[in-house]
Amino acid sequence: MLATLMKLLSACLWPSSSSDSSAGRQDGLLWYKDSGQHLLGEFSMAVVQANNLLEDQSQLESGPLSTLDSGPYGTFVGVYDGHGGPETSRFVNDHLFQHLKSELLNPLYFAYWTDLIESFVESVGFAAEEACLSMDVIRKAYEATEEGFLGVVTKQWPVKPQIAAVGSCCLVGVICGGMLYIANVGDSRAVLGRAVKATGEVIALQLSAEHNVSIESVRQEMHSLHPDDSHIVVLKHNVWRVKGLIQISRSIGDVYLKKAEFNREPLYTKYRLREPMKRPILSGEPSITEHEIQPHDQFLIFASDGLWEQMSNQEAVDIVQNHPRNGIARRLVKMALQAAAKKREMRYTDLKKIERGVRRHFHDDITVVVIFLDTNVMGSAKGGPSVSIRGGGMTFPKKL
Repeated sequence: MLATLMKLLSACLWPSSSSDSSAGRQDGLLWYKDSGQHLLGEFSMAVVQANNLLEDQSQLESGPLSTLDSGPYGTFVGVYDGHGGPETSRFVNDHLFQHLKSELLNPLYFAYWTDLIESFVESVGFAAEEACLSMDVIRKAYEATEEGFLGVVTKQWPVKPQIAAVGSCCLVGVICGGMLYIANVGDSRAVLGRAVKATGEVIALQLSAEHNVSIESVRQEMHSLHPDDSHIVVLKHNVWRVKGLIQISRSIGDVYLKKAEFNREPLYTKYRLREPMKRPILSGEPSITEHEIQPHDQFLIFASDGLWEQMSNQEAVDIVQNHPRNGIARRLVKMALQAAAKKREMRYTDLKKIERGVRRHFHDDITVVVIFLDTNVMGSAKGGPSVSIRGGGMTFPKKL
């Protein structure tokens, strides 16, 4: 029984394996991986840099989610859109996935698995697959990542106080046991392309909740959480901002708006509030949804806000649907850059010549990960190489 239990507890851990053999290619400020194979289908990734230091970070992890021969298998995608610097997004890229795996082995989750085994002995394989992940596990992984970065800020505050004003959006998708889990803080976005049986067209369905105060419901949420602060959200230069400082209401990091002890000298004056902080202004709590994958679900687009500033959900889905899979993430980035150039009444070829840093005046860092959902593979795929790849070209062997 103990051996079986330990195997089941491994259902959401990837075993050690070689990393993906190709790290993608670099073309100036553009990095791309035109095509790869995750265990549930194909994928495509692309990143273009605009900031002086790349603030977007991303990763794809895919492999068997169990030591049992019967599976299950799964894929993890993370898109982390940093702001104020790259430190938080890099930290999230290094730690969130590891925390997710660690949370699956905590005592409470261990007890949960024990109860499943005792209650459903005859159907334990089904139970293990359906329960290979939970929203609570994802939430705790976010909490652990937030606490970890707070520790970094606390340690570096005496010598590098501005790190308190660095943060990151954090979008995660996990496909496991026929279920798709989407978690988000900030304004990166996950969009599903779903085929309509009657017409054959593919429509866009946004699966992630956003936390940008340009959205009226998010402003209302902020006012309800801070009823004693009429200036919790203000319109500044025609842009809605929390306390006139930041456009998102949830993030990892940004501890200067979460902990009063980091909103003081020697932090730059522009970040310091005029009145004492009574409670955290920003939240690191993710919005999490779960979705049972259907046969007519075709693909997923995970992207940082840099893409969605230039095109709508349906425009992105149409591009993916109407072009070859190979290089599709790079095509989405190119279309976004063409849209950015058009807004400034310049040629795309001229935009490409602009160096990083200066490029930020024309568009943000853009990260795109397209995941194709081959539903005939999901319940039967076995074996094959595991994949661990970072947007920007870094690949790593898996470690337990």
